[in-house]
Amino acid sequence: MRAEKENTMEKIKLDRINELAHKSKAEGLTLEEKAEQAVLRAEFLAEIRADVKASLESIEFVEEVTAE
Repeated sequence: MRAEKENTMEKIKLDRINELAHKSKAEGLTLEEKAEQAVLRAEFLAEIRADVKASLESIEFVEEVTAE
């Protein structure tokens, strides 16, 4: 249930990021919207970095054993 709720929140945030990006290109953003966009982008990037870091830390190198 928690993961589903987190995914829903992430979708809402991502939708808002995209909405602000489209509005920025079409008509521009207010100062408040620019600040909101900056916060949302920073949160998004922090989550991406954390995911990549967790993925890299979970990599396990295995050396192939060869018979001599």
